[in-house]
Amino acid sequence: MKRTETARPPNSDRKPGSLPRRMLAIAGVAAVAGVLITVGCSSDKGDQEPAVSVQVAAVEKTTIQQTIHTQAILFPRQQAAIVPKISAPVKKFLVKRGSPVRQGQLLAVLENRDLSAAAQENKGSYEQAQASYETTTAAGLPEEIRKAEADAQQAQQVLDAQEKVFQSRQLLFEQGALPRKELDQSRVDVTQARNQSAITKKHLDALMAIGRQQELKSAAGQLESAKGKYLGAEAQLSYSEVRSPMDGVITDRPLYPGEMAAAGTPLLTVMDLSSVIAKAHIPQNDAAALKGGDKGTMTVPGIENPIEGKVTVVSPALDPNSTTVEVWLEAKNPKHALKPGTSVQLSLTAQTVKDALVVPASSVITAPDGATVVMLAGSDGRAHQKTVKLGIRNGDDVQILEGVTASDKVVSAGAYGLPDKTKIKIEVTEAPAEGSSERSKEGSKAPSEGSSEK
Repeated sequence: MKRTETARPPNSDRKPGSLPRRMLAIAGVAAVAGVLITVGCSSDKGDQEPAVSVQVAAVEKTTIQQTIHTQAILFPRQQAAIVPKISAPVKKFLVKRGSPVRQGQLLAVLENRDLSAAAQENKGSYEQAQASYETTTAAGLPEEIRKAEADAQQAQQVLDAQEKVFQSRQLLFEQGALPRKELDQSRVDVTQARNQSAITKKHLDALMAIGRQQELKSAAGQLESAKGKYLGAEAQLSYSEVRSPMDGVITDRPLYPGEMAAAGTPLLTVMDLSSVIAKAHIPQNDAAALKGGDKGTMTVPGIENPIEGKVTVVSPALDPNSTTVEVWLEAKNPKHALKPGTSVQLSLTAQTVKDALVVPASSVITAPDGATVVMLAGSDGRAHQKTVKLGIRNGDDVQILEGVTASDKVVSAGAYGLPDKTKIKIEVTEAPAEGSSERSKEGSKAPSEGSSEK
């Protein structure tokens, strides 16, 4: 009979259930060790105060400028819309758009044949009146004056004759050859002749003084009237010639030769583009810091470099519609590259302070009580809240008037919501030249550092 043998597995001599007991024991020891490690770590963390990572910046003692930025529109330095004083067809233009002109230069001529004829007629009348005046002033006395002069001469002759008769009769009377009666009659005749001579002389003097004066006035009046009409006609004729009132450039010419130019309607426009004026409206608070002569720049589309200029006008009154102040910045324009009507960006330097204490604007925060504060990075490794008084603000920089010194350092990033006397850890910012490669290295290191702390 054949015996069948069954093969026994290895370690078949171990007692049943011995392997699970050992595994449970190992697991229990590992669990206890984990608990101990966890407790130890938690106790270490509880003893160490966490530090907040921040960035700091030194308080700089430097020059800071208060700069006002605003939009503006360019205008020419001077502009004239030339309007004819008479209505007449355009005979010819002597300029076109873009033509440079000088003050007094003839720009256009209107039809003026009728005006020229009227001026010629009035010129003849004026010359005639002038000749009449000269004739009157050089001519003899009028007929009435001549008659009065003759009467005066005749009266004087009668007086002289009567006086001779009286003297002869008086001599005869003294010799006894003539009665007194005839002598008395001769005395009466002399008296009458003397009175008559005096009357004729007085009449002649009156005519010479009054009549002559009135005649000259009449002649002078006629001359002045003729002269006025002639000058008026000459003025009307001159209005047919349109001249430039200033140096500049022709920017508009809406009509063509032969078209009707109406009085009161612009015929040509002249602009002085030797310099331009940027007109801006800024808030009253900003305008209070500006004055005439302040420097500024304008950034013009299409021109790479900013154009320098200076403030020429700060309006003394507010615009009632926008409650803003109008400010003018004038800049030279020798090549006429700046075009009126262009929208530009202005940067006006209102104030410059030297040796000012300057910090980044990001370091200035508002405390819960409304005070303006900064967080100073102390030598004890903690952040200390400090109330400050601000001055000029320029972009990312702000002036500190009170509260800090040149040796202080302020928290420039991470100060918002940071409690006073909080322990801080200063992060070193990389230089801009090292750029993104350094920042990428820091980003790659951050997880490993965090994991090691854990």
